[in-house]
Amino acid sequence: MTLKNRISLLVSLLFTILFGLASTVIFVLYSNFRKEEFRDRLEIKALSNIKLLVNVKEVDEELLKIIDQNSINKLYNEKTLVFDSHFKLIYSSIDDAKINWSVEDLKYLKKHKTFFKQQGDYEVYGVFYDTNEKDFYALISATDDYGKRKLLFLRYTLIVSYIFFTCLCWVLTSFMVKKAMNPLSLFHQKIKNINENNLDTRIASKNNKDEIDLIANEFNFMMDRIEISYQKQKEFTAHASHELRTPLSRITAQIENTISDPETSLKGKNFLKTILHDINHLTELISSLLILSKIDNNRNSEYDGVHRMDEILFSAIENLKKSYPEFTILFEIEESENLDTTLEIKGNKNLLEIAISNVLKNACIYSDDKQALVKISTQQDRLVISVLNKGRTLSESEQQNLFQPFMRGKNSKGKSGFGLGLPIINRILTLHKASITYSVPEENANLFQLFFH
Repeated sequence: MTLKNRISLLVSLLFTILFGLASTVIFVLYSNFRKEEFRDRLEIKALSNIKLLVNVKEVDEELLKIIDQNSINKLYNEKTLVFDSHFKLIYSSIDDAKINWSVEDLKYLKKHKTFFKQQGDYEVYGVFYDTNEKDFYALISATDDYGKRKLLFLRYTLIVSYIFFTCLCWVLTSFMVKKAMNPLSLFHQKIKNINENNLDTRIASKNNKDEIDLIANEFNFMMDRIEISYQKQKEFTAHASHELRTPLSRITAQIENTISDPETSLKGKNFLKTILHDINHLTELISSLLILSKIDNNRNSEYDGVHRMDEILFSAIENLKKSYPEFTILFEIEESENLDTTLEIKGNKNLLEIAISNVLKNACIYSDDKQALVKISTQQDRLVISVLNKGRTLSESEQQNLFQPFMRGKNSKGKSGFGLGLPIINRILTLHKASITYSVPEENANLFQLFFH
């Protein structure tokens, strides 16, 4: 899970929990408030009935019932019972509701003065009224339909509000976090695209002095050091390769002169030829390293013009035949309407010829019959140069590291080389915004395809 999603999830969960707790607390507090309010109303009703019985001598039970029916404080499903000090019922309201009571309840009232309890849908309030002359016990029950409707409305309001604001919070949190983390996403995108070809990439700082700017500044400082180190490494490789070629050329010339000298013995000539072979091998390695260095140093240089790839291909084939006359190159070209246009590639002619020559040389060296098939075609307005040969193929693990320097597969046993040909090709094509792929179209068949955009 990304940091952005993690922050959004944590903030949203925190709001969801807090809002849920707040809604629960509000509901519980209002529910308790409703009970207390209804309890007070029952108490007022009960005491008013007792006071009428005690203090108003002229009020008989029939009149009390009439007053009770027309009271402005009439409660829903109200039932009132009044008992004297001997637990005798002296008054009962005329409604059909019932109150479940016992003598134990009245004794409890005498001891604790009041009680309030729930009986099904009814809420019952009891009160003990002590006068100088008599003691009275009053039980009154009713249903708080009005209060419960308000409580039910509050419950639905809180539930709907909880769902709505929770969803709104998740959406807004995701949007705000995404907006806040957008600089970090851009930062990640730039880092993701950095490779050895664009080490000069830097992250723009907005001088906000926040954590992202601090990371960007440190990253830029790190890239400065990496670029300097990489540049020094390339310069060392170029200078070392260049300096090594001169003494090797002299040694080669001296050995060749010694071999051609008639006074040199046959045994000495054979020994010198072995040394000469090793020196040529070393010279080839140095030349390859020098080419890689030149490619790296010329990455930002301008191309020398637009060139036709068929002409470069024919030139590479001709040069390859001079060095390896035993190799056979078969050539095919696929006719298409825009072939002439796609054959024109903007780039460096010498580098493109080196890349094509290395592909052809690699195909012939690693073929069983010293033969390769070259085909020029087009694919979605792209120029495709395919090179096919018959020979031992590469495993999947070898294919993953195919374009790494000094990588050689199992099929290279007994064959000269250093594993630098394909990396040189890949770097040259990358410089020209082209690409190369390897595949096995059939058994014992190696196919390299060069795509030019």
